[in-house]
Amino acid sequence: MNTIKSVCILLIITLLNLGCHQNKSQTTSQKQAPTSALTNTPNAPEGMVWVPGGTFEQGAVPQDKTAMAHEKPRHTVSLEGFFIDLTEVTNAQFSKFVKETGYITVAERDIEWDVIKKQLPEGTPKPHDSILKPGSLLFKKSKTSVPNLYDFSQWWEWRIGTNWKHPQGPGSSIEGKANYPVVHISFEDAQAYCKWAGRRLPTEAEWEYAARGNAQGSVYFWGDDVNDLSKKANSWEGEFPVSNTLEDGYERASPVKSYPPNDFGLYDMAGNVWEWTSDWYNINYYKELAALNTPAINPQGATKAYNPNNPYLEEKVIRGGSFLCSASYCASYRLSARMGSSLDSASEHVGFRTVATPEMILP
Repeated sequence: MNTIKSVCILLIITLLNLGCHQNKSQTTSQKQAPTSALTNTPNAPEGMVWVPGGTFEQGAVPQDKTAMAHEKPRHTVSLEGFFIDLTEVTNAQFSKFVKETGYITVAERDIEWDVIKKQLPEGTPKPHDSILKPGSLLFKKSKTSVPNLYDFSQWWEWRIGTNWKHPQGPGSSIEGKANYPVVHISFEDAQAYCKWAGRRLPTEAEWEYAARGNAQGSVYFWGDDVNDLSKKANSWEGEFPVSNTLEDGYERASPVKSYPPNDFGLYDMAGNVWEWTSDWYNINYYKELAALNTPAINPQGATKAYNPNNPYLEEKVIRGGSFLCSASYCASYRLSARMGSSLDSASEHVGFRTVATPEMILP
């Protein structure tokens, strides 16, 4: 399910042919335990909310029968308080950033084969230059049932000319979609925005803590009843990836604040678009944290990426699921759901939100 430029290039090569990390020990950064240095709740910047520090259990809850191995085991985490965006960064916000800086996203830049081939199996042939053009990944429905849901090439296509300004490919635009989450954003793009805004990306632990709100022991931010899904989040209803019943009102991304917020007042922490975090994706990381037998204090994630399913790539953790998540496919609107995505990944269902600490905001 990794929506990545390099994998897409490999996919293109495969389709053309058909049709015409070593694991190292990881450690978590240990800082001082959260304290009560702030006697009063600080005033949040516009568009953000204050999440008070505390301790929680990160990872899959016992009653979640769909949880995957990399969501386990649960482990104790203690965090200092932080500010976090109420919504995913919108097209309007990203447009302001681009207007002021002239920034060009990864999906708009020329593709450098010498860089891409390092992320592909040795000996992978170079595609024709007509294919190696700037673009991004778009979802496409299947006309018939898909027997193998592990083969994501059946519903993703590389579309030249697709980027945040043209989210559905050439000829499309974000006109009238100022309040939609910006998409086709790589990790580098999100980092650049954060630097401009004086913010940073959340750690994975911060993201889950904020998403859970007061629902510390439940599968979803609203509880354990999946029947409430269409009222609470933008996801896929129907047979994926063939038909969407639109029970939740949208087939693709929806405007921010289209669904109820969680206990912290945060919107779209389940569904709509995946969100970047700052953590490296390492399938062994949770096991290593749990083995410490002590709370992880403000963990910063694994020191190195490790995913044997994508040994050529370095991936960051993305969270929250998207409008493509369904019960039969990934069900990643669950609070503990996580996935790895390579740094140059850009697609129509990946965006981000930012966080800040008091020292970054307060004079």
